[in-house]
Amino acid sequence: MVYFLTSSPCLPDSPSLNPANGFVDELRKALPGPCRALFVASDPDDPEHTYRFFNDMPGSFAEIGIPFAQADVLIRENQDRCAELIANADLIFLCGGHVPTQNRFFQDIALRGRLAGWDGVIVGVSAGSMNAADVVYVQPEEPGEAVDPNFQRFLPGLGLTRHMILPHYQREKDGWLDGMRLYEDITYPDSVGHRFYAMVDGSYLLGRDGREELRGEAYLVADGTLTQIGRENDITLL
Repeated sequence: MVYFLTSSPCLPDSPSLNPANGFVDELRKALPGPCRALFVASDPDDPEHTYRFFNDMPGSFAEIGIPFAQADVLIRENQDRCAELIANADLIFLCGGHVPTQNRFFQDIALRGRLAGWDGVIVGVSAGSMNAADVVYVQPEEPGEAVDPNFQRFLPGLGLTRHMILPHYQREKDGWLDGMRLYEDITYPDSVGHRFYAMVDGSYLLGRDGREELRGEAYLVADGTLTQIGRENDITLL
């Protein structure tokens, strides 16, 4: 299996794939010809966002010379075909959305176990990349989550990587939620005893052959501090 855990795979305000940090070049190496794609929804009961992404990606991949021979979406309506859809896919997208909602769906369809023996290419997008971890840090996102004592900030994930990812750092670093600074007041305290990897759009974690690399601008959040560990075009071994 080869996996690309991205903050966003696309250029800003465009469905075209972002070539920064060798992303397109590495995709071409991993997928040298036409492929069968499967899009796993972030919200299986409200898949509108997933379908928009589903509609954009065939053209985006064709632009870089990787046409889709087939494309399917995995949602609530067809989750009984989960094993068949995964077995028939060469490329699986873990789509972006609300992390806890997607995590529940992954648990419902036992996705971690189904991917254990699957040999293909995975592209994680935002929440999908976060849920790819062995243990997922669920950074509060929606109003009320940061102050809810019952909100679970650590959940079991897919186990593709042991590294916990925080996407869209360039957008979220100055964000506020529930009257608190998202990073300084919420995420930094949560990082005590943990290591989170914050990535900007255009950066990604590449995993293959037992080796993991952070490609591009990235930051380590650990024990209440933030340290830059990668810049544009850097390759940081994990």
